[in-house]
Amino acid sequence: MNASMPRRSNPAELQAFDRVCERLGGFDDRLSFEWIDGFLCAVAAGPRPAPPEEWLPAMAEDAFDRAFADPDDRAQALHALQTRLKVLCDQLDPEALLDAPDALRLDPLIGEWTDADRQALVDDEGMSADEAAAWQTGSTWALGFLHAVEALPALWAEPEDEAAAAAFGQAMDHVAALLAPPGGDEYREHLEQYWPDRPPTRDELLSEACIAVQDLRLYWVDFAPRPATRRVGQQPGRNDPCPCGSGRKFKKCHGAA
Repeated sequence: MNASMPRRSNPAELQAFDRVCERLGGFDDRLSFEWIDGFLCAVAAGPRPAPPEEWLPAMAEDAFDRAFADPDDRAQALHALQTRLKVLCDQLDPEALLDAPDALRLDPLIGEWTDADRQALVDDEGMSADEAAAWQTGSTWALGFLHAVEALPALWAEPEDEAAAAAFGQAMDHVAALLAPPGGDEYREHLEQYWPDRPPTRDELLSEACIAVQDLRLYWVDFAPRPATRRVGQQPGRNDPCPCGSGRKFKKCHGAA
């Protein structure tokens, strides 16, 4: 794929994805389109392809089974989620990222929060101003991403190498920064470490988080967990006695398959 032309979800794919997220949200209000997109992005950014049976229960628990009990309905919903995941995998394709390491390829599904939206949470939902301040553009997406990292330890193994752990931690810091309300201690600490010259705009924080996810995908190219070596003993000849002790030839016993 051309590094300058990452794939984007088309309108029909987005509509199908949104319908699935809306259904899931009826059973678990955490499962918004933005939260799910963040979760799937973490799956796409991991060290290896993960099948749905690995990530779907961690993402939706029993909400998916409850929302899509009919087999045909379930298949269509799973297809919509997998289609979105494939788009994210294409955007995070390591070869394309290596071809243009400074280019922003990741295009997450993020809804914008404004001051008026946060004030509405205070006026209509009874939130305090501090509680409403946590609802920032990109915060829900980051919640989904970080939930996947925590919920999929077999996929997101923590690095053991000290230098690798430092690079990993810095990338995760940029994603987690989307959760820090402006003006809070965590936000100020992040700015002191990564933005000492001037405070970033929200768009710059979002771009930095997306670049960090791209860096995480490339991180696994060098530091992916290695599977345990499988040792296989020498197989007996077909006319040799079967090692199970049956007295029959191997070809007539366990070698018959």
